Amino acid sequence: VLSQVQLVESGPGVVKPGQTLTLTCAVSGVSITDSSYAWNWFRQPPGKGLEWVARIYPHDGRKWFAASLQSRTSISSDTSKNQFSLQLASLAAADTAMYHCAR
Repeated sequence: VLSQVQLVESGPGVVKPGQTLTLTCAVSGVSITDSSYAWNWFRQPPGKGLEWVARIYPHDGRKWFAASLQSRTSISSDTSKNQFSLQLASLAAADTAMYHCAR
């Protein structure tokens, strides 16, 4: 029987312009250190399509970022808690979106 993988996002909800957004994604049902998987953050601005933001492979620390956001974005993992986090600095109106984590 395959275990069900669940990802649960948490964060502040609303952040003011100029501040840093920190979001965390808690994973259950699989270890984030499983080398088969990358872990991603996406966002969807109002009325627009889904945009990929960042990716991490916690088993070896590899990271990728959307070119347009790279200078303001960081991604990290906490393997002891089986979770990974996104930070987006210097927020502006253009960063208004729903943010989602995904495998």
